[in-house]
Amino acid sequence: MRPRSRTRSRTRALLYGLLLGLLLGAGLLPATAATAADNGTWGVFPTPAAGAAMTDRAYFFHQGAAGSTLGDSVTILNSSDRELTFQVFATDAVNTPAGGAFALLPVETRPKDIGAWIALAPEAASTVTVPAKGRKDIPFTVRVPADATPGDHVGGIVALGTAVEGVQKEGKVQVGVKRSVGARLYFRVPGPITAGLSVEDVRVSRSAPLLPWVDNARATVSYALVNRGNVVVEPRVAVSAEGLFGREVLNRPARELKLSLLPGQRIELTEPWPDAPQSDWVTVKVTAGAAAHPDLVSESATEFVAVPWPAVGLLLVLAGAGATVWVLRRRHHAKGEHPEPVPDLAGTR
Repeated sequence: MRPRSRTRSRTRALLYGLLLGLLLGAGLLPATAATAADNGTWGVFPTPAAGAAMTDRAYFFHQGAAGSTLGDSVTILNSSDRELTFQVFATDAVNTPAGGAFALLPVETRPKDIGAWIALAPEAASTVTVPAKGRKDIPFTVRVPADATPGDHVGGIVALGTAVEGVQKEGKVQVGVKRSVGARLYFRVPGPITAGLSVEDVRVSRSAPLLPWVDNARATVSYALVNRGNVVVEPRVAVSAEGLFGREVLNRPARELKLSLLPGQRIELTEPWPDAPQSDWVTVKVTAGAAAHPDLVSESATEFVAVPWPAVGLLLVLAGAGATVWVLRRRHHAKGEHPEPVPDLAGTR
């Protein structure tokens, strides 16, 4: 029985490790929140100058020519009543494909850009322990490659808690998560700067009530934004639509999306349209730009035909029924106008 017990224990451990690894590798434990590098238990910030507040610098902002080297320091602040241990690493930033939120790659994903340029101090080579209500400053160096491309390179420095939290048992398998927090790092390599923004794949999906005009028809405008330049862009988007003969059926002026679209990133966005036309031939246009780049404008459009199909079906049924009645009546009248001849038996001898 002992060999079986050992085999089961090893199987459980393997499954636990596999599931935890899948959670980490799939990005379900992303590196950072989009607005603040603090989760209430610990935070990650650019190290402030002596006497300055911890939040004096929200993010890292640096500039350096290709081939140059510069240094800075990151601070991990422990707000809890117990010491915490972290795995600290540098990585690249991405936009989440759906919605465009800012995110840092998980520790299992090897960075290819700014994250690969950063070398943390040797003390962060394994793990870093921060005392309760304390802080730890970790110096780092950015070595810009000689062939670095001009433009913005965005990443961050992440403190990944080593403790597995929220462990739950599902049969013989245990599943848990590790939390992480990261500070953004924006780095610009001088050179030709090109702002690029493209609107692509505009499409409309709609649903209409069973009885038209009893309730509103609803639609969703979906589209993609692609940053084809080499600098970060903060998009502004306007959505409009015209019906037949140029009739305006939707006009939403340009507004800030409150997101930073990183170079080379593509994101999918949606625009709800709760009062879409019930019957019309509609052209929908999405226009994108950026306040910091007045000449940067891109637009794309699509068309759709809004048809109240339930009503059309009902009309067809009624029309079919009416046509059937009309045909039957015609046949009846035709028989009445041309009766069959009756033999004259009285004159027959």
